[in-house]
Amino acid sequence: MSDENAAQGETPENEIPVADTPEVDPVEALRAENSELRDRVLRTIAEMENLRKRTERDVADTRSYAIAGFARDMLSATDALSRALLVIPNEVRETAEGTLKSLIEGIELAERETQRLLAKHGVKQIEAAGQKFDPHKHQAMFEVPNPNVPEGTVVQVVQEGFAIGDRVLRPAMVGVAKGGAAQPAPAPEGDGVDKSA
Repeated sequence: MSDENAAQGETPENEIPVADTPEVDPVEALRAENSELRDRVLRTIAEMENLRKRTERDVADTRSYAIAGFARDMLSATDALSRALLVIPNEVRETAEGTLKSLIEGIELAERETQRLLAKHGVKQIEAAGQKFDPHKHQAMFEVPNPNVPEGTVVQVVQEGFAIGDRVLRPAMVGVAKGGAAQPAPAPEGDGVDKSA
């Protein structure tokens, strides 16, 4: 029966008549596709450039900070050498002879060499004495009443702090001034009265 309907020009019941669709200009379609592909390529290039920069930054960070754990451990050894030297009185150092003199010189040499090697690999001592207290670089151990310096100034260093690059390996343990004159605030301009109201 559908053959008869088709022969007579009628549409069968289950078929939908196809509307005339306007033909798309092939040149415009190619231009649109070209524009889309160009956009994709530019985005991919930008992503690859960002990835390259991020990778370079990660490699530089790894080079700089890979030894941080080892350096932190070496600081403990350096501290032990420093404490060993502090225990020896100056009179004994000056009058030491023979084996004792060699031992003292050996400890001094080992301490200097450890400090030199740490510095060679980017480990720097954090300046603390006389600086304004910085909680990112200093660890306050106690407060010292001192009216001669501004409050919050480091007046005593108990243990030196060290950093590698911009990262703190160990904060400096410090004593901080308390009760000194506060930093002077800038004087207001004019007579200090707000006349804008």
